[in-house]
Amino acid sequence: MANTGLIRENQLSLHQQRQRAAFWFLAPMLVALFCVAAWPLLRTVWFSFTDTSLNDLYGGKWIGFDNYLRVQTLSNGAVRYKGTLVDPNWWNAVWNTVRFSVVSVLFETILGLIVALVLNAEFKGRGLVRAAILIPWAIPTIVSAKMWAWMLNDQYGIINDMALRLGLITEKMAWTANTDTAMYAVLMVDVWKTTPFMALLCLAGLQMVPRDIYEAAKIDGIHPVKVFFKITLPLIRPALMVAVIFRMLDALRVFDLIYVLTPNSAATKTMSVISRENLIDFDKFAYGSAQSTLLFVILAVFVGLYIWLGKVDLSGESGK
Repeated sequence: MANTGLIRENQLSLHQQRQRAAFWFLAPMLVALFCVAAWPLLRTVWFSFTDTSLNDLYGGKWIGFDNYLRVQTLSNGAVRYKGTLVDPNWWNAVWNTVRFSVVSVLFETILGLIVALVLNAEFKGRGLVRAAILIPWAIPTIVSAKMWAWMLNDQYGIINDMALRLGLITEKMAWTANTDTAMYAVLMVDVWKTTPFMALLCLAGLQMVPRDIYEAAKIDGIHPVKVFFKITLPLIRPALMVAVIFRMLDALRVFDLIYVLTPNSAATKTMSVISRENLIDFDKFAYGSAQSTLLFVILAVFVGLYIWLGKVDLSGESGK
């Protein structure tokens, strides 16, 4: 018994030593993370409750929830709140962000799943195709946005030239400048760039499905379409849900793609873009901070949803 107690005591001591070592290894990263992420976030939240301007970041006065009340005032036109015109463009940006996120994630998920199913099949040169399909996703967003801006140009863009040759249009179009086509152009570029990312995550889920299940279904003569909906889709649903949530988080905070393609278009302006405008261009620093804080809250909700989905399996029981 004494030996058993001594062994347990040594194991506990070793466990505590490992915990302390792990903490000291993580301490530099935690300090850096606080300096580059937590501190700016806390300052932004603080600014949102003040009337701070860009010219005087330390002279702002506490005004409570006034900036948030301005954001929450829903109106079709500008209205006055305490003598200040409420900016209705915020709700337009919210609608643009939601529309962009839902449509882009929907198409990217469907196309990514199709690409993943193709790449999961056995054929010659599959490795080369897998590498090639990742090229759009590997290109930096700014570079791909600038490339597509040239291609969509109404004067010398190749898209207009090809559409004219095929008879799809009768005259050159300013795809990113026209309010009717700007959002479609942005969605097209985003789907082109991010579909490989969704395909990669879906392919990882498909690789985990046991092959003998398909062999048994083939022996039983089950139609491939039924196999997909009854076997493949349920088995890869956890990976698919994680991919959708990751992509939705990225889509909700989209900035660089829209800022390069359509910087001043009301048809595509998102929450990140309008927050940046108020923070920098219009010198409404406190109001822009409130908008940025609201965007962070929305993202935090989706992170919480992701954590919840990670703890709850498809049957509704808590994961161990």
